[in-house]
Amino acid sequence: MTPDKPRVVQEYVPGKQVTLAHLIANPKKELCEKLGLANSSAIGILTITPCEAAIIAADVATKTANVQIGFMDRFTGSLVITGPVSAIEAALGQVINVLSNGLGFTGAKLTRS
Repeated sequence: MTPDKPRVVQEYVPGKQVTLAHLIANPKKELCEKLGLANSSAIGILTITPCEAAIIAADVATKTANVQIGFMDRFTGSLVITGPVSAIEAALGQVINVLSNGLGFTGAKLTRS
């Protein structure tokens, strides 16, 4: 490790868990631009383990409400969705429900800002 190149250690803990489910209502235009997202009235963020479950979450979210996938990474379990506030809230709630009640995941509380 050198001072100009930090070392990053990433660990994955076995288990089925939604670790983050957050709704950002009315994000500033600058935030959307920095994230490479079209200006949207809401952003939904999920982090899921195992990582591949992000694919399931994206499927559930897009079938539940009029939301678009802003970003999905099946290698880290990250999913970002965009759309109207009510659609994001419905989609995140259904993802948590399906993963928790249907697939035995430990769910996260849906938070908002």
